[in-house]
Amino acid sequence: MTAERRDLVKLLAAGAGTAVLTPVIAQNIGATPATDRPEVPWRYRKLDPVAVAERAYPAYYKGGCCYASFEGIVGELKKEAGHPYTTMPTEMMIFGEGGVAGISSLCGALNGAAAAVFLVAGGFDPKKKDEAFALIRELFAWYDHEALPNYRPVNARYEIKASVSKSPLCHASVTNWCKASGFKSFSPERAERCGWLAASTARHAVELLNRNAASAFKATYRLSTGTQSCRNCHDKGGKLENSRGMMDCGGCHFTGKLEHS
Repeated sequence: MTAERRDLVKLLAAGAGTAVLTPVIAQNIGATPATDRPEVPWRYRKLDPVAVAERAYPAYYKGGCCYASFEGIVGELKKEAGHPYTTMPTEMMIFGEGGVAGISSLCGALNGAAAAVFLVAGGFDPKKKDEAFALIRELFAWYDHEALPNYRPVNARYEIKASVSKSPLCHASVTNWCKASGFKSFSPERAERCGWLAASTARHAVELLNRNAASAFKATYRLSTGTQSCRNCHDKGGKLENSRGMMDCGGCHFTGKLEHS
């Protein structure tokens, strides 16, 4: 804070006993009152999915997959919708690179896109929370079952083959792509693949948000018969009830036919 701004604060305090910062005064002294940033969900404005994808692709090489998908969506909202998105530091999502700090758990492209979806569609309100969760589940199911990446950036560095991950996990997604493409997991081609994947995921997330904003969203993916069978025993209310989740079990586990009756 400059000397001039400190003097302004002192003057306000001297005149009123306690300085009450209006939004205009707060802006002048470099502060941001809590009321200046609304609660989630934030107002959404329909975005161009291609513009989002093209923003996400170069962002991947700057901050990784999680940052890329989040920046692709929120960065476009900063441009198209302005405040309060302009207050969001998208670089906070760099943590999700490589399945969270390189741990290779949840795919960063999904992580960042899901955060953006909840920002514009979710919240504490149960109805809004359920609405956002439905969109996120649809995004994850799409990721599991589609041949990805399915978006080629305009300034692509390599030509990339698509593969089906059968899992939202970075580890499985990368491994299945390496098997399908023949490239190593630390090759520049794999990095390019994840750049395309972040762009593809951000684009699809915005397609879902656009449909939702137009009251036209309908879930199209369903749990497989095998996964539903597993959940009957292992999930809530089942005989064992020792697990939970909606991922495709076959992506990581054996079918269990030899071990189960």
